[in-house]
This record gives sequence, structure tokens and C-alpha cells, in this order.
Amino acid sequence: MTAILNAIPSTALPFDLPARLPIRAFKPVTYGLMHLVVAISVAFALTGSWTAALAIGLIEPAVQTVAYTLHERAWNRTVSSSAGAIATVR
Repeated sequence: MTAILNAIPSTALPFDLPARLPIRAFKPVTYGLMHLVVAISVAFALTGSWTAALAIGLIEPAVQTVAYTLHERAWNRTVSSSAGAIATVR
């Protein structure tokens, strides 16, 4: 992992990378891998086909990522609208 990060030219990023990534930086990676394993396993259990399971297991997280992004945007709009309404009432 460090070799990959060191291979990235520093001018390519608008921020400095730490010399060593904290262990918490690996949490999203391990969660993503767990998500893939669960999605593929469930798809295989339902279809009995590794081909279908791999297709579903790889497509589902991509669709879920887009859905999550849209959900976050909608949620943030709702929360900021509510905060403005509460401030107006006071």
C-alpha cells in the first residue's frame, strides 16, 4: 500500500498524504470487501450460479454507492432546511 501511495506524484493531489496511513483508514476498505463477500454469497445462495453471483455481487455495491450518495444529498438538504425553519421560529 505504501509503495502505491509513494508512486503517486505529489503534484497530482491537492493535499499532502501522511507518511503512514492510520489503521482507521483501512476500515472503509475492509467494509467494502465484506460487502462484496456478503453480496456474492447471498446471490450464490439464491441462484446457485457463481457467474450470476459474481455479476450481482459486483454490480450491487456500485449501485448501492450511487444510491447512498443520492440519499446523503437528500438528507443533507432536509436537515439544512429543518435547521433554517427552526432558526426562523426562535
